[in-house]
Amino acid sequence: MEADALLRSVIEDRIQQCENQYRITNTAFLDLHQRTLTEEICRSIPGLRWGLYGGFPGAERVIAVFFPDYVDLEETDGSQTAGAEDFTEPKTKAAEQEQQICGYFRQNPEDDPLELIKISVPKGSRTLSHRDYLGSLLGLGLKRETTGDILVREQSADIMILKDIGEFVEYNYTKAGRTSLSVTRCRPEECQPPALRIQRRSDTVSSLRLDNLMASAFSVSRSKAAEAIRSGQVFVNHMEALKADAVLQEGDRISWRGKGKVCLEEVGGKSRKDRIFVVFIKYV
Repeated sequence: MEADALLRSVIEDRIQQCENQYRITNTAFLDLHQRTLTEEICRSIPGLRWGLYGGFPGAERVIAVFFPDYVDLEETDGSQTAGAEDFTEPKTKAAEQEQQICGYFRQNPEDDPLELIKISVPKGSRTLSHRDYLGSLLGLGLKRETTGDILVREQSADIMILKDIGEFVEYNYTKAGRTSLSVTRCRPEECQPPALRIQRRSDTVSSLRLDNLMASAFSVSRSKAAEAIRSGQVFVNHMEALKADAVLQEGDRISWRGKGKVCLEEVGGKSRKDRIFVVFIKYV
């Protein structure tokens, strides 16, 4: 609760700075719980101009950004933003806003609070994991909240960071374990998120309750799904799920920590046994 109160204070401070100084302000990177709390706070403030931004559409770790009146996101073309061609999130209002924010910062790089660092390792080096990259960054004394998504490939990685630490990372991030690293600072639109691989699965469910849908999508019992919800492991549209009987709609995305992510792509009619036809997208 103390951490939640601190986050609330930070958000209120950033909003006040935006209003008083008439400039774009932002938080640090948010984990999923902080993201849920941030959305609840910001949605409760009438007329607040804000959004979530992680450097590319579909980023998991994001910052909250607050915009003064002179920023018109609706006039921004987000269709050419980094990763947009592989963006398979449901076309919700939040997803459209996310692309608009990415588009705005692409057109106004001086306002962008994020930076991309591209990492490469020498040929013949062992393949580094997400844990290797993150651990070596934290070993420099950086906090997790300064770092966004880490997109790992066989001999390289794209890491989103707060622009404020870009120079420090460039000159100090030289090794991960015993492996030498080459660091290049870039604009976020140069990020190369991997194309998401998906599987579609059709099924029937008795209702559109969250626990029912989880049981079907993840092939578990309803009781196990309900327990996961009670223990805080489940997020719907990036927001912490609190009720097993919450009713979902087409386009809603379920994240189960340690199990994966699915999207309720389609809700159809009913079978002869009064069960509802559904189609899931599973991210693999």
